[in-house]
Parts: sequence; structure tokens; C-alpha cells
Amino acid sequence: MDGGESSESASAVSSSQLKSNGSFREDDRSPKQVSPLRGGGSRNTSPLGRIGSRNTSPSRQKVIKTKPRGLDEERVATFGKAVHPDVQMEDSIWAMLPEDLLNEILARVPPFMIFRLHSVCKRWNSILQDSSFLKFHSQVSSHGPCLFTFWKNSQTPQCSVFSLPLKTWYKIPFTFLPQWAFWLVGSSGGLVCFSGLDGLTFKTLVCNPLTQTWRTLPSMHYNQQRQLIMVVDRTNRSFNVIATSDIYGDKSLPTEVYDSKLNNWTLHQVMPAVNLCSSKMAYCDSKLYLETLSPLGLMMYRMDASYWEHIPAKFPRSLLDGYLVAGTQKRLFLVGRIGLYSTLQSMRIWELDHAKVIWVEISRMPPKYFRALLRLSAERFECFGQDNLICFTSWNQGKGLLYDVDKKVWSWIAGCALQSYNSQVCFYEPRFDASIY
Repeated sequence: MDGGESSESASAVSSSQLKSNGSFREDDRSPKQVSPLRGGGSRNTSPLGRIGSRNTSPSRQKVIKTKPRGLDEERVATFGKAVHPDVQMEDSIWAMLPEDLLNEILARVPPFMIFRLHSVCKRWNSILQDSSFLKFHSQVSSHGPCLFTFWKNSQTPQCSVFSLPLKTWYKIPFTFLPQWAFWLVGSSGGLVCFSGLDGLTFKTLVCNPLTQTWRTLPSMHYNQQRQLIMVVDRTNRSFNVIATSDIYGDKSLPTEVYDSKLNNWTLHQVMPAVNLCSSKMAYCDSKLYLETLSPLGLMMYRMDASYWEHIPAKFPRSLLDGYLVAGTQKRLFLVGRIGLYSTLQSMRIWELDHAKVIWVEISRMPPKYFRALLRLSAERFECFGQDNLICFTSWNQGKGLLYDVDKKVWSWIAGCALQSYNSQVCFYEPRFDASIY
């Protein structure tokens, strides 16, 4: 059996064994991984194959040490170890495990698997809600990004989360939210932001899907549908929600910023009169970016100075549509389809050169992925990113494609959970310590 396949199979088994008994459970649609048996590289040992051979008695045979093909020395040593029976764990010993050590262990368990543990005993259930555990959890690095998919089925909110490291889908009940007509704004630092209408009133809410906690933000100064983006500051344990122009293109409204520490909205500079593109905003290096058609380029909002500035970064030629995607630190990407006379040719990725104020092409989607993801020029797709990962989703095809900018690797997302045309997707980092206050 191939070493890589063995690892994936073991991961799949451990994931299935840790299915949650509570409200969080592994999605039944997750693909089951089966490792095929391989027997390549063996010599002919049939009697006919030995006819006419020389004397190979033990006294004269030369012993040649070999190892299985495709296995390195470390794996051979691992597979060659003797298998010992399971050691019986004494309850009297493990029951006396110090609480700080238990918190240290639980903090390193993948978040979606911890819900299996809260039903073990009352002690563990109380630990998962204790401030000391949250402190340990906050100091542990993220278990890797997830994809958060939200949609409504018969007016009932539905949610699935795909863990990229575990390659597993999990269903999250979303009945704890109010019955509004709301839509997904985005996610940051373990929190998810929604906006919607409660009757005729425009409202914004923030929730933590893991802890099932949520709250409605105070009303903005101007009660209209606005373009929103949420940014979490884990160092200060706070978050901001930025509201720019409304979705109907009214540029006369001032920019509003919500501060969770102050629990209010403050008025900022009005965005200059520009012709905006319809794509979403991107937040990078404490700056907010929007695409503009007239004047051509970008509008940049500096959070520290609270003012708008135009960046004359012209778009590449033959760009049919584009999405701004924020990378790590100061990296800002532009993703879009290239076409000539309404004929699609390719999907490309550019990075903004801040010094020269130009877009530099860094990658192209391979033709086989491009044809499978977008067959027609009219097909709608979404694009979003996090930590130099860029995700493409196709509404018509119901597929998801992932690109790692650093590794330059393209890969399909297994069992993509795009349930319907109104599915909304974003990157999500599951964290218990993400507070809505």
C-alpha cells in the first residue's frame, strides 16, 4: 500500500470515528476514501520461472537487502516495527489529570471534533466553557482554513463547513438566528457577519457558529442597504464593520465604521463620486479597496487616517470581470476572466505592484480546470481568498476550485456543498475564543 494513501485512509477513519453525537456532525455527503492495494514490483516466483537457473542453495546464495518500492527509509522503519496491543488506560490515573494539562490537550483538538468531547462527562463539558480553556485555545495557532457555505432551504437557514486540513464536510445548525431575510457578508477571525431586512429595517448581525452566540448591531445613521465588510482584531479582541456606498450606487452617503469596543457607528468621509464595479471589497494592510470604472483604477480607504484616495492602477486588457482578493500582509490580488469579442479565453490572477501601481500577472488557470469550472461566458462564479488561498465557486456547475498562491497548486474541493443557486460561500476560521462583544 502506498505511504501517502495509507495516511489519507487513516485520516478518513479517524474522522469517521469522531463523528459528533450532538448538533455538529460530519456531512453524510463527504467522500469515503479507499486505498487500493498495489502489488507492483514483485519478481517471478513460479516453478517455470526457475527452470534452468543456477544452484541457489543458502550456502551459495548472495543475500541482497531490498526495500519496498516507493517507500523511503523512515516509512520502512515505521512499517517494520512490531505492533503492540492497546495498553489499558487506568481511569484512576487519567481522572487526576491536571486541569491546565487537560486544557493544553483540548486546545489542540480540531474545533469540530471537540463537540464529541463535551458529552464525555460534566467536567469536560464545563472545561470547554471555561475562560482558562479559551485562553489556551486563543494561544494555539489555527487548525487551518475552512469553507463556510450558507443557503436557505424552505426558508430554513442551512450551513455546511468544509475543513481543508481534514477534507471533511460538517453540518452546523443555524436555527439560532432570527428569521430575517438576510445574506452573508463575510467572515473574519472566527466570526461571521450577516446583513438583512427585518421588515423595512436594515440590520446587521454578527455570530460565532461554534458557540451559537449572536447579536444585532445598533442601527447605522443612514438606514439603507450598504456594502459591508467585517474585520476582526484578535490582539485587541474587537472587530470593525465598515459600510461604504449603498448597493444601489448612491455615493452621497458617508462611510460608517462600527467599533465593537464602543458599540456604535461613527461617520467618516464621503466617498468621492466614482463609478464603482459590482465586485466585493477587499481589506488588506489596514486599507479598504474597491474597483472603479470611472476614473479607472481603485478607490482606497485608509482606516488609520479615515480618508479616501484614488489609485490609478489600470486593469489588464480584455478583462471581462474582476474580483479583488486580499492576501497576507500587503498582497492584493485581482482575479478575472480574459475574453475577446465575448469569447472566454482564460482565467488569470494578477498582483498589485504598490510601488509601480501596476497589475503583474502571476498565474493562469489551467485549461482543463477552466473548461470544467466555466463552460459558458454567462455562467456566474464567485471568488474569494484568505492567507494566499483563492477559492473559485461556480453556481451552474456546483463546483469548487482552490488555488494556493505560494505553492502554485490547483485542486478541486471534494464533495462541494453548493446546494442551490442562492448558496453563499466564504473562508472561515473556526475559533471558540472569538467573542461577539
